[in-house]
Amino acid sequence: MAVAMQKLESAESDRMRAGDREVPNSPDSAAQNVIPMYELKRSHAEKTVARRAFDMALGKELAALLQEAKGRAARIEEPSELWDLESWLTERRREIDRRYDYRYSILPLVFAQLLRDGRLTEDDLHGLGQEKLSLIRRASAI
Repeated sequence: MAVAMQKLESAESDRMRAGDREVPNSPDSAAQNVIPMYELKRSHAEKTVARRAFDMALGKELAALLQEAKGRAARIEEPSELWDLESWLTERRREIDRRYDYRYSILPLVFAQLLRDGRLTEDDLHGLGQEKLSLIRRASAI
């Protein structure tokens, strides 16, 4: 995720420093008006939408994890299988902790990943500003 963020911001800042003039109606002409992620400002309403979407996706993921963990626990027959369950849960926790990072500086990339994985839809992000939605769409296409 950090690599994707660096690629987006690097390309944007390189283009801005170079003063590239783009051909109207070219695929890159829309990118000329892009605000770098670190300069995005969030209104109170956008923060509320973002938190709601984030919590909803995390809640769904945790509910699915709980179901699977219960199923695995119900199938345990040997004491050693307890430690297998514990290892599996630890790995899942690490994955979830990596995926669900609510820092504003990378939140658009988190949402892009969740969109790409089908854990969120664009409707879930309704209420975010156009510049943020545009950034999330572009990042989800990477």
